Amino acid sequence: QVQLAESGGGLVQAGDSLRLSCAASRRTSSQYVKGWFRQAPGKEREFVAAISWSGTTTYYADSVKGRFTISRDNAKNTVYLQMNSLGPEDSAFYYCAASSSLLVRTTSTEYNYWGQGTQVTVSS
Repeated sequence: QVQLAESGGGLVQAGDSLRLSCAASRRTSSQYVKGWFRQAPGKEREFVAAISWSGTTTYYADSVKGRFTISRDNAKNTVYLQMNSLGPEDSAFYYCAASSSLLVRTTSTEYNYWGQGTQVTVSS
């Protein structure tokens, strides 16, 4: 069992930056693919970014490419999502997830463990 805890969300203005963190409970979680998803009110959960266990492979949704950066520090069992140039369309609940898949996945059904989420609100 892997427990994930997100932090770093908050209320910011358009154009600002935020960095989300996701701490995992187990050191072996460093072997898991990690991903970030988000869900806005009335919308389905959508993929944001994912990173391989080694950190060498990353994927991004087109909507965040060039603005968001996913990274991980396996020594700290933590994955990060640096979000720059935020806009109101980025407002959502952001979830960290872990997948035991060998390949980086972009669909939520491929992820085994989920955090409780952290709210990001961007005002215009």
